[in-house]
Order: sequence, then C-alpha cells, then structure tokens
Amino acid sequence: MVFKLACKRIGIVGLGNIGSRVARRLQAMDALVVCCALTNEAHHMINNKVMMALGQKGIIVNVARGAIIDEVELVKCLVEGEIGGAGLDVFENEPNVPKEMYELQGRPNAY
Repeated sequence: MVFKLACKRIGIVGLGNIGSRVARRLQAMDALVVCCALTNEAHHMINNKVMMALGQKGIIVNVARGAIIDEVELVKCLVEGEIGGAGLDVFENEPNVPKEMYELQGRPNAY
C-alpha cells in the first residue's frame, strides 16, 4: 500500500542527530517517527494512549529501539484498525518477532 505524505502532520520522538535529520526531510505528515534512545523513561513510551491519539490514519515508524513501543498494544491497534500502520526497523525481543506481525504483512493497515 502506498501512503501520500504531503500535507500531513508528523511527530518525532527524539530530536537528536537522527531525529533532526528526519525532521528536515519529512516536513509534515500523519506519522510518529521514533528515533530516541532507550532509557527507563522511554521504555514503552509509545503506548495505547499515544497510538489512539494517532488515530486510524496515523503511522508509527520506529528506527530507534524496539522496547520504546509497547508491542502488545501495537499489535492490538493494528489488528483492530485503530492505527493506520507501522514501519518497524526493530522489535522489542529480536529475533523473536510476534507472530501476529507476520500475519499483518501486506494488510492495508500495516507495512
């Protein structure tokens, strides 16, 4: 599935070196790009409340650490269509990826 990114809003978690570069390139879209360090405070920071705020057209892109996103909630939100999709470079318990993630591949609300 292809998403049009023009005229959308974006949130970036972590405006360090990588986050700042992402911000310059993406301008604004309906997405949350996660590129912050994994700290005690950041563990599962992207939870159900954050995902629900993104809404059904929102997309989460994680290029940081897997444990920043609550994967159980992510899978639930993807399966139930509560968020638009996810682009994941990492998972919380690599190499053990939740089987539901494989089942979601190719569906309109996941990529």
